[in-house]
Amino acid sequence: GGAPFRPEGDRRPPFERGARPERNDRNERPAPLPPASSRPPEGGERPRRSGPAASSPRAAEGDRLSKRLTAMGVASRREADDWIDAGWVRVDGKPAVLGQRVRPEARIEIDPAAQKQQAQRMTVILNKPVGYVSGQAEDGYEPAVVLVKPENRWSEDSSGISFHPGHLRSLVPAGRLDIDSTGMLVLTQDGRIAKHLIGEDSNIEKEYLVRVEYVGSAPDGKLPDDDMEKLRGGLWLDEVKLQPAKVSWQNEDQLRVVLREGRKRQIRRMCEAVGLKVVGLKRVRIGSVVLGQLPPGQWRYLRRDERF
Repeated sequence: GGAPFRPEGDRRPPFERGARPERNDRNERPAPLPPASSRPPEGGERPRRSGPAASSPRAAEGDRLSKRLTAMGVASRREADDWIDAGWVRVDGKPAVLGQRVRPEARIEIDPAAQKQQAQRMTVILNKPVGYVSGQAEDGYEPAVVLVKPENRWSEDSSGISFHPGHLRSLVPAGRLDIDSTGMLVLTQDGRIAKHLIGEDSNIEKEYLVRVEYVGSAPDGKLPDDDMEKLRGGLWLDEVKLQPAKVSWQNEDQLRVVLREGRKRQIRRMCEAVGLKVVGLKRVRIGSVVLGQLPPGQWRYLRRDERF
């Protein structure tokens, strides 16, 4: 399942129109009317104000710059803040500052040094064994990122990239893989890749091999065809209809499952719903990048010619 980059919302809800201020206990008199010269003419309307003051200050100022850069697809929110802090972003010719808001028509320029740094950000493919968590350490279990070290690099890595300790800095998982699941886990320094794989609009296929035992009540001891169809598109989890999935038998006790979403323990819960017990789960592909022959506990760099 996926986790990861949530939009920040810091706008306050507007006051309801027509809401009357409450009277206080002292029963104060209402404020006097303005001078006649400033009142609207009889039967007419007061002229509307134009310009920034006509709307809320935040609406006039626009979106946060970091949010705008993310929407442009050039950086993650964290990267955008780093670039602004480093002085690599200018708005209308002036250096940007953290927290700055920009209007839609603002001219935004990014120093080539930012893209150069971004191009050097690494992504690795790890074959996660059972017993490691994909994210932060929990319940005494180590995070899978501890396996990404020189001695665990796959000897057949064909990326041509020379290892550097800086490649381990800020290396985060782009998606999750349960502690009792194995296979392909992507760890990256590149916010664009993380957003592509686990952002709200992500539609990337993830392929799994799932070893199962039928514990349902069918008389022949096999999964009924109707239940297979449910796996492919008729199940609900947490009161949400699941997206259609590709599900087929690889052999008598192994399914091939392809998902475009990643709810927590989704495959295990899907299988349980139709009387299948999962006894082994391995992710073998994300997008067009495959796990291949990468051994458990070893890693390799994402090659420059590979795209998810």
